[in-house]
Amino acid sequence: MNGDRRLLLRGGELVTGPDEPSTHADLLVVGDRIARIGADLAAPGAEVIDCDGRLVLPGFVDTHSHTDGVIFDSDVQEANLRQGVTTVVIGQDGVGFAPGDGRYAADYFATINGRHPTYRGGGIGALLDTYDRTVGMNVAALVPAGTTRNEVMGNTDRPAEARELRAMEEMVREGMAQGAVGLSTGLDYVPGLYASAAELTAMARPVAEVDGVHVSHMRHGYETAVPRGMAELAQIAQGSGVRTHVSHLHGPAAMIIPALDAFGDGLEVTFDAYPYRRGCTLMTMPLLPAALLGRGAEETLRVLRDPDQREQLLKRQRAEIAARPDMGAEWPTRMSFVETGSAQWAWATGMTVADAARQVGEDPLVFAVRVLVDGMLKSTAVMATPTQRSEDELARIFTDPRHRGGSDGIYIGGRPHPRGWGTFARFIARYTFARGDLTIAQAVGHLSTGSIEVMRLGARGRLRAGWHADLIVMDPATVTDRADYASPRLTATGIDDVIVSGVPVLREGRRTDANPGRGIRRSPVPAHPEP
Repeated sequence: MNGDRRLLLRGGELVTGPDEPSTHADLLVVGDRIARIGADLAAPGAEVIDCDGRLVLPGFVDTHSHTDGVIFDSDVQEANLRQGVTTVVIGQDGVGFAPGDGRYAADYFATINGRHPTYRGGGIGALLDTYDRTVGMNVAALVPAGTTRNEVMGNTDRPAEARELRAMEEMVREGMAQGAVGLSTGLDYVPGLYASAAELTAMARPVAEVDGVHVSHMRHGYETAVPRGMAELAQIAQGSGVRTHVSHLHGPAAMIIPALDAFGDGLEVTFDAYPYRRGCTLMTMPLLPAALLGRGAEETLRVLRDPDQREQLLKRQRAEIAARPDMGAEWPTRMSFVETGSAQWAWATGMTVADAARQVGEDPLVFAVRVLVDGMLKSTAVMATPTQRSEDELARIFTDPRHRGGSDGIYIGGRPHPRGWGTFARFIARYTFARGDLTIAQAVGHLSTGSIEVMRLGARGRLRAGWHADLIVMDPATVTDRADYASPRLTATGIDDVIVSGVPVLREGRRTDANPGRGIRRSPVPAHPEP
């Protein structure tokens, strides 16, 4: 525990919240809470952080994080802290360690979430306990619908029977009682893609009962299919009353904004989106049919290793992939290997599928499937979108008041996507200080305060006496991202001091040995006075 430790942030410009004026003042932390804010505070014996010329902000929240297992890696923590991220939300895309013993997620999402070093069962509460005082950031968790369905039904492609649906609802209810912030769905992943809107509506009702949120990777609902994906989420919200948050929303701004506006009267909808033009995914998802993946890794590999079955499958897939709006015939030039999963093809890491296939003289799809088989389906890829949007169009999306910060950061692989190292610093540097699309106070609303409110994470996200001391100190002149696709693991600059639960975890640009992070349970956000 932090006890009566005293920490004085002296002489900074305090950005207290998105709807409040900034103020030049001192901020005193006692224990894990903000104790006082004022000019020239006296604090004998306090550790002092000189904030002259810098901004003091509430810590940022990554509303879509894949740090579930890798967060125990100090480099992953530093990647987040150097961007100002003090809280992450895990259990995304319908896949997470709890409920169950963690084996489903450890197998399916091993190259995305990593493997948890200690969790072997016990539910959401037990999972959150594993992050208490063991890491330098706070961790909130969602009940993953795909994992829940797998626990009850396996990966079967059929509607849930009444007794199975009751069992899934009860698992969701139990997870929410243990402190989960909501339910996550991954409707392009197995077995989430087998769940109907009616089934998902039933699973969302226990979430709505306690004011949780439904966080969703939509079903075939990105790029030009945004209206279709949003329509299903609106149907679930209308049937359950649940609040909705759309994961990593990307597509034409001319479609996204109207789809949000049309969501439905009285229904709350928000979304996260990251400031990059490329995504990152399991290579199996865009290249192999869902029906095959649903039969499990062992059966998928058996089919792919059979020459006749593989040839028939590739013939069908070639046409289907070329017809998809998010893929198209040029997909091999836009897909690059993050991780091949095998030493044999490690040389292809960072290369496009087209270039790597050319090296060995093979058709790109044939080569990609060969890599998948040799890597036991563990390959991941960075994928450029068919349309490379302008900064102005991206700004139109990011400045929408329903936008929240989310990196979708994946930290595993030889050449990962840079978003895990740069999202929040990039957002601030480009859209606040360089372009001026948002004021710094508005940016805090998108990256901190608003995210806290969506996830119901209690008295965080504002600089206010009595609230949790999750704080960052930012130099507006130097804050920026450095990671790019060639060098994705370069940490951001300009945020050298970060405090979590009243304890410095980043001091003068160096990670301290403190691990004050907590597994955060859902809690109402206190009301605040209108400005």
